Amino acid sequence: MAYTVATTDATNKVTATTDDPSAVIAIVLTNSVETEGVAVANGTAATWASGENVLTITVTDGESETVYTVTVTKS
Repeated sequence: MAYTVATTDATNKVTATTDDPSAVIAIVLTNSVETEGVAVANGTAATWASGENVLTITVTDGESETVYTVTVTKS
């Protein structure tokens, strides 16, 4: 699933939630600075680069895994 958002420096907190409290959430940020991707702890601030920033959010619940892609464009 893919989503898009726009932001400025004023908004940089990344929080992902799930209905299952036992699910594991992993967030990786990739942009023009972090080209290899950097882990972002859930509920903490990310450092946005100008232009596109891609968050890959993986939710693992037992044997099931769902990957979400969120593109954040910093103006």
